[in-house]
Amino acid sequence: MKKLLGLVMVCVSFISCGGSTSTDSTKTTDTVAVAPQAASAHNSQNSLDWPGTYEATLPCADCPGIKTRIVINEDESFQITSDYLERNLKTEDSGRIMWHDNGSVIHLKGKDSDLKLKVGENQLFQLDQDGKVIEGELAAHYIYKKKV
Repeated sequence: MKKLLGLVMVCVSFISCGGSTSTDSTKTTDTVAVAPQAASAHNSQNSLDWPGTYEATLPCADCPGIKTRIVINEDESFQITSDYLERNLKTEDSGRIMWHDNGSVIHLKGKDSDLKLKVGENQLFQLDQDGKVIEGELAAHYIYKKKV
């Protein structure tokens, strides 16, 4: 037992004496100041005057166009009226708008309506099935202008 105790004492003294080199163990850490972010970022929902009446004349395969009026209310309800020009056909629907997470796209979901629109300054851009702004030759017809 005395031999084991002596061996432990020798090992401890070697370990304590072996590391006599001096190193600076202080570390510096760079910090970057980050400005506090606002509770919510600016988006169409909280930055634009989106309630109102919007109109567009959409392309039609067998008529001169479909005059469409969308009324969006502050309580997030909507009414949509589509009048097929030179035909005796008019459709109406209503429902509630749903804001997408990014706050710049609304979804109009009614009994018969299922429409996604990007909200811009005094205009709505109709989106395609993939959620992208409609492009191409007829793109300008899918922009609803706000009536003042």
